Amino acid sequence: MKRILMVAGTLVLGAGAVMAQQEVAVQQDNLMRSQAKSLYTVILKMTKGDIPYNQKAVDEAIASLETDVAKIAKTFEVNPKQDVVNATYGASPKVWQNKADFDSKIPPVQKAIADVKGKITNVASLKAAYTAVNDRCTDCHETYRLKLK
Repeated sequence: MKRILMVAGTLVLGAGAVMAQQEVAVQQDNLMRSQAKSLYTVILKMTKGDIPYNQKAVDEAIASLETDVAKIAKTFEVNPKQDVVNATYGASPKVWQNKADFDSKIPPVQKAIADVKGKITNVASLKAAYTAVNDRCTDCHETYRLKLK
């Protein structure tokens, strides 16, 4: 009876650990998706003319990016050692193998956002802002993001 309880307890703990790992992976994925929504669904689409220029939406997207980027280091503290089910992208193990370098990629993104915040007034300035911010994001994605599908 003791063995059965120990095995059952171990299975429950193991299942809890797997669920916790998946929760961390989902939090990381959600943070990146939120940034992608601001940068690509709002800002990039406006620069391409796919949606009309909207100052309020631009300001909200920049504010959201500013908030989300500040969360990256904390959100990626723990390596979930698994990816979100059916995700297109995931974090490379390199994030945790070289955490200091990963974290060093965040301040340039924050600076790029700060440099454009409040200065976007039309599509031309939005295009310049998009390039400045996206280039800093890409600096990290080239090394630390994996295409899963």
